[in-house]
This record gives sequence, C-alpha cells and structure tokens, in this order.
Amino acid sequence: MSSGLKNISLFFIFTLSFGFSQDWQLVWSDEFNGSSGPISSVNWFHQTKLPTGWSWYNNEIQHYTDRTANSYVSNGTLKIVAKKETYTDQGHTKQYTSARLNSKFAFTYGRVVIKAKLPKGVGTWPAMWMLGKNINERGAYWQTKGFGSTSWPACGEVDIMEHWGSKQNYVQSAIHTPSSHGNTVNLGGQNISTASSQFHIYTLDWSEQEMVFSVDGNVHYTYNPEIKNSDTWPFNSEMYLLLNIAIQPNIQSSFNESAMEIDYIRVFKNNLGISANPGEIPEHFKLLPAYPNPFNGYVTIPIYAEYAMNATIDIIDIHGKRVDILVENKPLHKSHLIKWNGNDFSSGIYFVRMQTETAVQLKKMSLIK
Repeated sequence: MSSGLKNISLFFIFTLSFGFSQDWQLVWSDEFNGSSGPISSVNWFHQTKLPTGWSWYNNEIQHYTDRTANSYVSNGTLKIVAKKETYTDQGHTKQYTSARLNSKFAFTYGRVVIKAKLPKGVGTWPAMWMLGKNINERGAYWQTKGFGSTSWPACGEVDIMEHWGSKQNYVQSAIHTPSSHGNTVNLGGQNISTASSQFHIYTLDWSEQEMVFSVDGNVHYTYNPEIKNSDTWPFNSEMYLLLNIAIQPNIQSSFNESAMEIDYIRVFKNNLGISANPGEIPEHFKLLPAYPNPFNGYVTIPIYAEYAMNATIDIIDIHGKRVDILVENKPLHKSHLIKWNGNDFSSGIYFVRMQTETAVQLKKMSLIK
C-alpha cells in the first residue's frame, strides 16, 4: 500500500473506530520515513546502561546496544532486532542483544497510536510502554537530564502492549502502580492470530479519568480506579515512551534473531480538555505563526532562536504524515525566515512542526488553491 493510501486508510479508521475528529491534534510523531540507517537522535535515546550494574530486571538476559544491528530504519519502518550473539559490555558478557529506546518527548494525557508487527520466538518479550518522566533509573534518558526523583512503581508504568513468544497469539496491556505491581491484577488482553505476521494498530487513550487500551479499535482493557491517589493513579504528570525486546531465560536454543517492526508512532491531544504537553517550550526558542495564512503558493515560517540549538523542522498533513522536511537536526541561531513551497501539494490543513531535544512546537497552516 502506498504511503498516501496508508494515511487515508488510517484517517477512516480513526473516524469510524476511534472517534477521531477535528478535536484531536497531532503533537508528536515518528513516521520512520527518512533515509535508511540509524534512528532519529532527535526523537530517541538508546538506553544501554545496566541499571543494577550487572543486569536488567525480571531476570532478563540480554544486553541493550546502540548499534544499527539492533535498531535501524529501512523501507519506512523501524526495526528493533533481538539477536543471539556473544556480546560484552560494561564488564559483562551476555549471549543475546537487543535495543531499548526512550522517547525524548514526554506528555500528560492524550492518545497514543502505534502501528506494529511483533517478533516471534519462545522467550522473546517485546513491549511498547510508558514510564513516568520522573523515574529514578540509572541510564534512563530523563534520569540523565536530572528528572530522576521517584522510584518504580511510584513513577507509574503503562504497558500499552506486551507480548510473550510463549503466548504467540495473545497481546496484553497492564498498569503498574504502588497499589498493584509486579504480579499485577490491573491488566487485560486479547487474541491476535496475526500479531507477528501482520501490522496492527495499538492504541492508548489517556485522560484524567481513565486509560483505555485497544487493538484495531477493539477495546480489551479500561483502567479507571474509583479512588485516585498516589497509590492507584500516579498518572497525572508527564510520561515518556519506551520500545524494546527483552529476552527471558526460557529462550529457545534454536532462536537466532527476530524483529519488532514499527510503521509509525503518533501522539495526539484533545482540544476539548485532554491535554498533551510536548515538553517545556523555552522562551528563547520559538516557532512563530506562519504568514500569510491562509496561503497560496509560498508561506513564510519565522523562527526565533536566542542561542544555537539543534532542531528538525518539517511539514505534516492533517493525518500526521510527514510530507516535506525543511531542516533536519541542524543548529539554528537568531532570527530565521524559512519559506515552504506549497505549489506541489493539495489544498488543505498542514502543520509546520519544530522538534528539539526537549520540545515539540506546531503551527497550523491552510493551503488554498
């Protein structure tokens, strides 16, 4: 399916199954449509540091690496690859490698939509999930930025999707809080017979009242505790996304490698009251309103940067698809006027998006022909 048809189809899925309307606004995404090679360092951080000094939690037996052998982009998708290989890092030798990615974007409330195809193999444990930005875990992205003030599970954990190779046709969502963690009771799932052979759309809707989990529009779990306090609902502050494949001790001896493939990740906010905070937008670095707006042909995009800061600036359509890139991870300084030529594009609503390491800013534009 072409990328255009893919996004048109997604729009109708949102409209019919997820209640998508003009009240939802895209605030962050990664479409993985760039050139083949490493993942975007603007969007993602490789978490490789062993948190205990010698291993990961849950008796996992892999090393996470920042190599393209374990995570890379090609043909419009992200591949996270778990491999059987001897690998030494941080003074410890392990027999399996994989990747664990932290998003450099954190938000409070909204809709997370991930289109993914899962790996195979008894002993594989892929997950798409979230942790509180305040987690005090050695080597986690936001901890390295000085936000690590709270231990797990008080920081909150939201498992949007986790899958075990020993339960090939089953996917699960779960909540971990001080009142229910480890062998948690706050969970639900459903059978997906093609979880590893076809792409499916995994969605979390997160509001001040509840969290709703679904696959392809079919809801399988809602978390809405009657009493919301720090024990049951540590979900009123910013969280970030994680993607990984862990390896369990029961990994099959015949396992060599398998990948989790992700087509896109999109985060939306609801203008009717569900907010999403795309990081702290600094006063010294701003994306200003484009002009003229509406426009026909060229539009001017002003940017103010008090001091040099790396940024990526692109154009996305109303479905969240990147249609053009203007600046890719380059330093901007002082005042800039960037022009975008809309002559080759159809009439409609577009957004100019500026991404830095700590924030995402969007401005709406109307192209009229």
